[in-house]
Amino acid sequence: MNINNHQKNTYVKKQITLALLELLKEKAIDEISISELTKKAQVGRVSFYRNYQTKEDILKEESDRLIKEWGKLYESNPDSSPQTLFPSLFDFYKQHKDFYTILYHAGMSTIIQETIIRTIQITPEMENIEAYIKSFWAYGIYGWLIEWMKRGMPESGDELYQLFKNMNQ
Repeated sequence: MNINNHQKNTYVKKQITLALLELLKEKAIDEISISELTKKAQVGRVSFYRNYQTKEDILKEESDRLIKEWGKLYESNPDSSPQTLFPSLFDFYKQHKDFYTILYHAGMSTIIQETIIRTIQITPEMENIEAYIKSFWAYGIYGWLIEWMKRGMPESGDELYQLFKNMNQ
């Protein structure tokens, strides 16, 4: 079976990501060597350095990939509305609980925070009030997500949305 370079690179990146997530279940990121990571991923060290500068870059890329995946799903759903955004997002986080809880337990939840902030697109050029509003939502979502993860993610996205709505009454 012939695969092109893009397919090979996608495969390599997936293997490296999966290997790192497995290793993070056992040890801290600074205790994981590139050699150990590439051996577990069954790829060459050069494959790591061709794609990443740091191990954290792997997790950032995966976090970005996941939020983009959610965005595409949300935008392509004809039933999407402002009222379904919050439940949809939290249900997506729950579907990918393994990844997000590994980040949390590895002390790397700032990657989640940075992804949320990049997704909400707070820029220096925007008006102050818009930046403040977006910042409020970005950090609010992050805060809810972290507390929800600490508690084992027991509620569904809809249940969290109802709690949010009740909080504002």
